[in-house]
Amino acid sequence: MSLQEIIYRFRYALSIVEPGALAIGRFRCPICASRLLLRLARTEIGVRCLRCGASAITLSMVSALKTERPGFRRDKVYELSSRGPLFQFLRREVPDLTFSEYFDDLPPGELRNGVQCQDIHRLTFPAASFDLVTSTEVFEHVADDRRGFAEIRRVLRPGGAFVFTVPIEDAERTVERARLVDGEVRHLLAPAYHDDRIRGRNAVLVYRDYGRDITGRLREAGFGAARIELRYAKAFLGAGRGVVVARA
Repeated sequence: MSLQEIIYRFRYALSIVEPGALAIGRFRCPICASRLLLRLARTEIGVRCLRCGASAITLSMVSALKTERPGFRRDKVYELSSRGPLFQFLRREVPDLTFSEYFDDLPPGELRNGVQCQDIHRLTFPAASFDLVTSTEVFEHVADDRRGFAEIRRVLRPGGAFVFTVPIEDAERTVERARLVDGEVRHLLAPAYHDDRIRGRNAVLVYRDYGRDITGRLREAGFGAARIELRYAKAFLGAGRGVVVARA
C-alpha cells in the first residue's frame, strides 16, 4: 500500500468516525483473509476490514461474487473502476481483467496514466466481449441508466453475469432525482452528491434513488434474469449491502 493510500484512508476515517459507534469484531475477510473488522460509524461505509480497508459494501460485493460466480477467476472480467479494494482483489485474482474510469475530458477508449476511459452509455468494446462485469456504487451516477444497462448486456457473452451494488431504498419504485436534457442537468429533487476518489468529496451527482424495481429495469434492458441478493446485507457488524445479480 502506498503512502498516499495510507494518508487517504486515515483522513477518510477521521471524517466519518462516530465515537459512540466504535467497535471491533472478528470475521474472515473475503478479500484479504484478515480476522478483524472495524466499525467507525453505523453505515455501510463506516464498517471496514482493518487490513485491506474494504467497506461493508465491498465486503458484501465480493462475498456475493464468490457465491454467485464461483468460477470467476477463469472469466474474462470487466470492472468499471481502477481503484479500491474490489479492483485490487480482481487484479490479484483474475488473469484476464479489463478496467476503466470515466474521464469527462477524454474520449472513450483513450488512456490516461495507463487507465482506459469508458463512457457506460457508449462502451467501445465489441459485443460479447466479457463473461462477467462488476461495479460498486456507479449506476446511481449514470444519467441514462437504462442505456448503460443495455450496454453492459451488449458486451456480455451468453451465460455471462453483471454483479454490482448501488444504494437501494426500501421502496417499491426508483425515484428520479435529476435528468440530463439536451446536455443540461435538470434537477427534479434537491441535488445529492457522493464522494469520488478521482473527483473528491461530494463531487458526483446522484441521478436516482433506486428501489426494488431495479430488477425490472435490468430485464427491460435485455437481461434474462435479475435479483437482489440480500444474504450479506447485515453480515458485517450489522452493516452490508444487497448485491444485484443480473444474468445475460
